[in-house]
This record gives sequence, C-alpha cells and structure tokens, in this order.
Amino acid sequence: MSSQYKITVLGAGSWGTALAILLAKNGHDVLLWGRSEIKIKTMQAKGENSFFLPDIPLPKNLKLSSNLETSLQHGDELLVVVPSHAFRDTLINIKSYLPQLKNLCWATKGLEPESHHFLHQLVAEIFPDLANQAVISGPTFAREVAIGLPTAVTIASNDLDYARHLSQLLCNNTFRPYVCQDMIGLEVGGAAKNVMAIAAGIADGLGYGANTRSALITRALHEISRLSEKMGGKNTTMMGLSGLGDLLLTCTDDQSRNRRMGLAIGKGISMDAAQAEIGQVVEGVQAAKLIYSLAQEQDIEMPIIEQVYKVLYQGLSPQKAVESLLTREYKTEN
Repeated sequence: MSSQYKITVLGAGSWGTALAILLAKNGHDVLLWGRSEIKIKTMQAKGENSFFLPDIPLPKNLKLSSNLETSLQHGDELLVVVPSHAFRDTLINIKSYLPQLKNLCWATKGLEPESHHFLHQLVAEIFPDLANQAVISGPTFAREVAIGLPTAVTIASNDLDYARHLSQLLCNNTFRPYVCQDMIGLEVGGAAKNVMAIAAGIADGLGYGANTRSALITRALHEISRLSEKMGGKNTTMMGLSGLGDLLLTCTDDQSRNRRMGLAIGKGISMDAAQAEIGQVVEGVQAAKLIYSLAQEQDIEMPIIEQVYKVLYQGLSPQKAVESLLTREYKTEN
C-alpha cells in the first residue's frame, strides 16, 4: 500500500461508497461526496450507507459531504463514481471549480444517453487539456468489495504510470488492480455486459438450462469483442477482467440488477414492475437502446443486443427473441 493521499470520491451510491470504504481502510484521507444532503446526514448519523450498502459500517476516518465545492478542494486525487446519465453534468460542475484539473479517474460504466458517447469521449470533450485520465472496471459487486472479499479489477489509462499510481492507492491483500492502456476496451466491456446480463436472465427466467446460458455468454463475448474492435479497442482486453470477467459475473450471479431484470422479464413480469422491485438503476435497460443504436450506426452485427432491445422496447416476447436467435443463418463460429 502507498503512503497516505487525500482522495475525493464523487458519488455515494453502492460502488462509490465501496471504493471510499476501501481507500479509507487503506489509510488514505478520503472524502465521499453525495448529492443528497439528507442522505449524507443519514449516513453520518447511522455510520453506514443504509440506502445502498446496509449493515456495512463506514470507517471512522471516512469523511462525508454534500457540498461539491469543498469536496473538490479536499483531494490530491479525484475519483468519479456517479451514474452514466449524470456523468456529463458532474464533469461540467467539476470544471466550474477546477478548470485546470490535470488528473481524473472514474469507475462509472455505461454510455451517455443523449450522444451515445463513451465516457472517455465526454472527458476529452470537457477537459481537452487533461494530462492523465483513467477508468476502473472489472468483475465487482460493491458489497463484496466493501466487506473485503478478494477482488481483482483493471485500471486503464492513457499513461501507465498514472494507472500504476492509482493501483497503489487501491491495492491491499484483498483488492488487486491490474493496469493497461486500452480505455476503449474497458468502457465497451463495462457498458455492453449489462445488456448481456439481461439476456442471460431472460433465458434463465424462461427455464432454459446451463447449455443455453453457456452458449449465450460465449456468443455475447463475440459481440462485445466486435464492437470493441470497431471502436478501436483491443480483443485481448475482452479476454481479461473487464471483458470476460465482468461478463461472467454479471450474467451468472443474482446480485446483478441487470440479470434480475432479465429473470423477471423471462418469468412474464413487466419491465416497470421489475424495476420497482429492484429499486435501483438497471443500467442495461438504457444501455440496450444506446448500444443497439451504436451498432446500427457502425454497421456491427450484434444479434443478442438486437433481441434484448426488441424485447425491452418493441414488445417482442422473450420466447420469440430466443427463436429468432436460433433460426439465424448458419455460419462458421468465428
């Protein structure tokens, strides 16, 4: 573990809180910012984030704030962990207080709804003079990280030295970061896997077996790899933690909100009812629309993404979606 740093984490949801807990336990001076003053005061009073990570105590040295200006003045390092739909506004607000910002790391997954842009593209647009940028991704459930279960992630950056620096801030005997420079591959994998998890959940909700799930995950990896390559990512990244690792986790474990959404739909429950039951943002629902549109724009064949989109937005029955996948033209595997 490295020497102590002052670190600001923006976003007091489950993942932002988990990373703040990890960094605070590593001995760093961490301030966790949340937009809601009421929620932050409740967290301070209870000593836990009962909204997203109930029954997990917050470290005594973890600071909490709902004041963005003072939070941004706290840190040597800045980690953004807000939902993808709030990412642009958060960056704009950061720039209003830190116009000369040089280093930025984020652990948000997804695309911007309005532009279909990946998050590194938004960062480049709003902070064109940024020296170092990095994204954290991989197979992670926030609760497991918060309670210290062994976890590995990938940090991708335009500068490997910056990625290694962030790795030193995060690493301990239960959390292992690897580093690379393929930011595009990490972001494609992190966004697309949520849609594939809905597909896997639908298949299991329909009562299909392990054969189906295995085939679906394998073909999903092919689709994500095609998209990544077209966008400029590396296929080798898709075989790592942020590609195959994250895909396996999200498609097979019921802690995944996206998988639970698919399970409900496969069992005949409406998307709205499933969303109400889950109670948190299901990123794959919006991502299905965005990635389907992106695939159309880029002329990339993504049949699983297409069928999930049609189930969610065009009223196609899950059974018909599976039938459509199985009756496609026969092809060589690769």
